[in-house]
Amino acid sequence: MNRNTNTNTKDFDWAEDYPAAITVCDRQGTIIAMNRAAGENFRRHGGTDLIGSSLFACHSPASGKAIARMLERQEGATYITDNGRRRRLVQQVPWYQHGRFAGLVETIIDLPAELPVRRRGQATGAGL
Repeated sequence: MNRNTNTNTKDFDWAEDYPAAITVCDRQGTIIAMNRAAGENFRRHGGTDLIGSSLFACHSPASGKAIARMLERQEGATYITDNGRRRRLVQQVPWYQHGRFAGLVETIIDLPAELPVRRRGQATGAGL
């Protein structure tokens, strides 16, 4: 991994140490990249050793159908999961290479127990 702190270089790898889990798959649903947080998130399932494996092999049939639909339609999904211990924002979006659909990127962000909603154009008192 590149530890270069110069953000103006082509080698700048911001995603590796990004605190949210990022997993990338190709058009067939094969995992082609995971950042450190994704490796930790999926550690009990193999962590970064999952790179090269199929998303369909590690998801339920219902989830597999949803993944297949997103890949076929080249569309994403955004939702919040809540298992009683923690809430997470999950976003799956298409990614493109040279203007052509290349697969999906999933980002998983842990959410705090209390999450403020800031409405633009309204006074919030938060100073933002």
